[in-house]
Amino acid sequence: MKKLTSVFWITLAITLFASAWGTLAPKNFETISANVKNYISIHFGWYYLLIVSLFVIVCIYLIFSPYGKIKLGKPDDKPDYSYSTWFAMLFSAGMGIGLVFYGAASPVSHFIKTPPLAEPGTTEAIRDSMRITFFHYGVHAWAIYAIVALVLAYFKFRHGKPGLISATLEPIFGDKMKGAWGKAIDVIAVFATIVGVATTLGFGAAQINGGFTYLLGIEKQFWVQLLIIIVVTALFMVSAYTGLSKGIKYLSNANMGLAAILFITMLIIGPTVYIANTFTDTLGAYIQTLATESLRINPNSAEEKQWVMDWTVFFWAWWIAWSPFVGIFIARVSKGRSIREFLSGVLLVPSVVSFLWMTAFGATGIQTQQNGADIAGLPDEQALFGVFDQFPMSVFLSIIAMMLIGTFFITSADSATFVLGMQTTNGSLNPPKTVKFIWGIAQSTIAAVLLYTGGLTALQNALIAAAFPFSFIMLLMVFSLFKALKADRQELQKDTEESENKSA
Repeated sequence: MKKLTSVFWITLAITLFASAWGTLAPKNFETISANVKNYISIHFGWYYLLIVSLFVIVCIYLIFSPYGKIKLGKPDDKPDYSYSTWFAMLFSAGMGIGLVFYGAASPVSHFIKTPPLAEPGTTEAIRDSMRITFFHYGVHAWAIYAIVALVLAYFKFRHGKPGLISATLEPIFGDKMKGAWGKAIDVIAVFATIVGVATTLGFGAAQINGGFTYLLGIEKQFWVQLLIIIVVTALFMVSAYTGLSKGIKYLSNANMGLAAILFITMLIIGPTVYIANTFTDTLGAYIQTLATESLRINPNSAEEKQWVMDWTVFFWAWWIAWSPFVGIFIARVSKGRSIREFLSGVLLVPSVVSFLWMTAFGATGIQTQQNGADIAGLPDEQALFGVFDQFPMSVFLSIIAMMLIGTFFITSADSATFVLGMQTTNGSLNPPKTVKFIWGIAQSTIAAVLLYTGGLTALQNALIAAAFPFSFIMLLMVFSLFKALKADRQELQKDTEESENKSA
């Protein structure tokens, strides 16, 4: 506990205040959070679209630029993890529960209830639903994570800076980042992490409850979800106690194993050819419309603009709110890789896996809907189980899915406790277990409060509000990175010239 900084106490106080507010005055909390969310969405939707597109462009530029050769670490540093473990860890931390929760729900909803452009229930609506699902889970999402992770890893492992968001801004602001301004930035990052992870824990608890409802008839109630959160909190605290190299590593590999079982089984018993055709067609449509969709807001159509606010802006805010946590975690496990290798891996591999997953369950859900099952009429948290119910081995698939949600739940929360501990102990790579325990309880408490105050709606409102201030910090991080890279490249060129002169 000697390593604790003021960031810990300030953020803990804010978290306790928010928890008390949501518990004692839930209606007021829900109303205020909804008003903040609506204001940001209406007035700054364009801003979210522009900055996330900028992050994609920056990542692509760095992959192909001479900067791509620069290593995240010293010249002789080697990666700590194999490719398979590295991909499993970043994927489990970065996307897990969202894929399971929305795998069938989003495509079916966009087909029947909320199509982005086409008439509901039409062939064009099917194509749009899959294309927009790819868009929300593709390179834009991972570019957000990649930017934060790259900047942190670069300054931490190459320049020996503390693993703090504020430390990455020192090339711009100098020693000011070691004072009150730096503390304020770290507080924003920590609180955004807490809300982002708490939101996902809320989604996970709701979907596990949905599985119990569909399989066992246990009604969707707050106390059931609270019990789920308590049980999972106990499990991820055990995992957090074992440390990064054991608990998270093994659970991440277990996640990928369970996900592979679920995916392959659905591929075999589901409409295999239809899934393959849909994947191919949607991938082409996604690539073809990527630039247009990235900036689509249509100010002349209130209905279409609202759709963008409700879906695309929400997803971008979700990824931004998660980016301090996922970025710090990915940075921690990416030492020794070059910028080109790092960005290529983080952008492309998880995106392709997400596309395959969303096609397998989304296309199956759409065809199931067309065959007469009312998947669209189910709550989002029950949609996946509704799809399973139309196939053999439905109970087996549902059990595997709930196990997968549980392990994703645990790894996300486990990773978050590590990151929160790191951010509140001056960037320590091995934060004290007591600190991780406190943050584990805090994020679970916020998840429970958000579910209590308004279910998934309150979760979404809080997410967009928490992401907004951190988005400005991300822009500063990009500027700081390029300033440092320019100096770094000049030093590399100088060292190369000196080496060549000595050889001559």
